[in-house]
Amino acid sequence: MGADYYKVLQVDRNANDDDLKKSYRKLAMKWHPDKNPNNKKDAEAKFKQISEAYEVLSDPQKRAVYDQYGEEGLKGQMPPPPSDGGGPGGATFFQTGDGPNVFRFNPRNADEIFSEFFGFSGPFGGMGGGGGGGGGMRSGGTRFSGGSMFGDDMFSSFGESRPMNSGPRKAAPIEQKLPCSLEELYKGATKRMKISREISDASGKTLPVEEILTIDIKPGWKKGTKITFPEKGNEQPNIIPSDLIFIIDEKPHSVYTRDGNDLVFTQKISLAEALTGYMVHLTTLDGRNLTIPINSVIHPNYEEVVPREGMPIPKEPSRRGNLRIKFNVKFPTRLTAEQKSGIKKLLSP
Repeated sequence: MGADYYKVLQVDRNANDDDLKKSYRKLAMKWHPDKNPNNKKDAEAKFKQISEAYEVLSDPQKRAVYDQYGEEGLKGQMPPPPSDGGGPGGATFFQTGDGPNVFRFNPRNADEIFSEFFGFSGPFGGMGGGGGGGGGMRSGGTRFSGGSMFGDDMFSSFGESRPMNSGPRKAAPIEQKLPCSLEELYKGATKRMKISREISDASGKTLPVEEILTIDIKPGWKKGTKITFPEKGNEQPNIIPSDLIFIIDEKPHSVYTRDGNDLVFTQKISLAEALTGYMVHLTTLDGRNLTIPINSVIHPNYEEVVPREGMPIPKEPSRRGNLRIKFNVKFPTRLTAEQKSGIKKLLSP
């Protein structure tokens, strides 16, 4: 049975980001091995567990997998990544089916998480083994002078995260098109993209990891809509990983084209049908059958508008655009003398 990360961090299951940070700050300070020289082994185990719990619960993707499948599901084995060499920036994308999330979680080094949280690079590195001497010590760009290493003044200096003056730069975002059918954009859909990327441990060694990213496509989303997963690119020294950005793309449809929130359908008809009336039969993107009678004379620029049968409007899902029916009137290439005479008689005022 895996650890209960919520109990480890002493928060409830509805804890928000601020709750997690506050609890991690308090517990990490309490159980850091350098602050527990007489109980170092137990403190290290506790510190590692606190860091792992914080890493999982502070990441929405990891937390969602943990809430659904527990620690065992979070650390479950996955098939090896594909051997196609990976995508841009080393992140390999490949779409999965609609099965449950699959996730392989490799906890990061606890000191790395601590350092990242408090805004210092290895704030306690090289300082183990008791209080410093009279001379000053530098760690992570911060100078500590004399007295106990964990004196009240120094220890409280980590109470709030303070960025370094020259922090790491962020890698350029990685963009990936996400093709969607018009039906998926009409009804909404869930896509699962498996990514393979490299992460670094505290020693700088890179490890391959795989994750399933779940993308909830909302009804009415347009081509060009962006979904961002922060810092899911490869980890490299002194570089903040790239954001992964999925960009909605729209697959061509055999019946409809999209114009903003409207759907457009073009019907081929004969000249006789254009003059005498026509019945349009359509199947909507959600599978309903529509019958639209056209009683007007259909001229080449005629357009029949069916209200509220277009695409959903994302910010107001109860509202929809219109369905616009256009016509392609096929004119005869030649008429016999008898046809011309008959048409003149029929159409004369």
